[in-house]
Amino acid sequence: MLAELLAAWIGRQRWFGGKGRPIDELSIDSDVELTPGLRHLIVAVWQDGSRDRYQLLLGERSHQLPDRLTHALIATVDDTYLYDAAHDSDRTGWLLEGMARDETRSGLRMRHVAGTEIDTTQRSLVLGAEQSNTSLVYGDAYICKLFRRLIPGVNPELEIITALAAGNAPHIAQPYGWIETDLDGTDTTLAFMQEFLSNANDGWDLALTSVRDLYASPPEIKAAEAGGDFAGESERLGIATAQVHRELAAAFPIEVIETHEVKRMAETFRRRLGRAVAEVPELRPHVSAVEHVYHEMELLTTEVPVQRVHGDYHLGQVMRTPTDWVVLDFEGEPGQPLAERRALSSPLRDVAGMLRSFDYAARHLLAGRPEADELEPRAQEWADRNRHAFLDGYMEGGGVINRADAALLRAFELSKAVYEVVYEARNRPTWVSIPLAAFRPRAQL
Repeated sequence: MLAELLAAWIGRQRWFGGKGRPIDELSIDSDVELTPGLRHLIVAVWQDGSRDRYQLLLGERSHQLPDRLTHALIATVDDTYLYDAAHDSDRTGWLLEGMARDETRSGLRMRHVAGTEIDTTQRSLVLGAEQSNTSLVYGDAYICKLFRRLIPGVNPELEIITALAAGNAPHIAQPYGWIETDLDGTDTTLAFMQEFLSNANDGWDLALTSVRDLYASPPEIKAAEAGGDFAGESERLGIATAQVHRELAAAFPIEVIETHEVKRMAETFRRRLGRAVAEVPELRPHVSAVEHVYHEMELLTTEVPVQRVHGDYHLGQVMRTPTDWVVLDFEGEPGQPLAERRALSSPLRDVAGMLRSFDYAARHLLAGRPEADELEPRAQEWADRNRHAFLDGYMEGGGVINRADAALLRAFELSKAVYEVVYEARNRPTWVSIPLAAFRPRAQL
């Protein structure tokens, strides 16, 4: 009966990856009582012959469900309310206690990072912005991310953050603990808890504030003269990014890929371009220019260093504290197989992602606005200024971008823009103009 109730409920959750497709079957793979009124479930969901697994903190309350939890209700059975207990601060303190005690319960292993102490008195609040995970903020001390869709293996974020913290890396939020279990015979991360940066500001929000200031300024005011000029922060972010890349290279293996592998990468980019053009004809006029960039990439005659990287780097993944920039969310691209998210890559992939993010920030406020054409030159000016400042900082911080690197960087950037065009065409058609701007001629980096 519980499986049927969960099948009717789970498809409506924002973190459920199979929305829009019927559920063929739901089964409960694991059901562990953590404390009275709180159970940990792993459920298997079958759709179109494939299986995904999700975790759920199942709460049980008799006779009455507080108003603050009605939105989390799953079903009522007799006089018992079943609900998503991730939203119940009366229950989620158990996660802190379990990690603090290094408790093991029926295959669930709660652990804290050596040398840290966890304040178990903090109460939780769910952040509401996430799509694929659920994050609990405990007071102003911790943020604990529950990975709703479970993929066998150690989550890259846990792996990377704990390794960087061991080297006293300054540009990360300090780790405190994690929860794991065995899935398909493999250590699998269920949750990861870090320092909550309560006095920090989101990089994307700061960038948009700068863009708004520029657009609100008289036309003769340049980006460098506007009150909210962001270039200084972009340069500091570049320095921090280079330092994180150096620390990743020190903490994990590094390799090189030879020229034939670079050519294979260019062919992959080319195939993606072909599929994108077939789906979004607006890309067709730019094919020749993109092909030229991919050809320049193929002409590289030197080996390309590869290492662990962030993998999904943009302004929404960085926070500005009162002292410096901090990098978050080292999970890699959502939805990609774990092996791909852990694979070595060129650090320029991260650099390209941030450059694309500056372009998005510059044009985000123009989408669908009648004065977009009038403001486009200012958007380009802001983007160029901050892109160059970021790159200056990256090289100042020890990052390497020589002439050969510049060709590879441009290829990474355009490949990312091709992906963005397809994404926007499918999900936000009025935003297609934002990534399309990436294909216009611009000054060389």
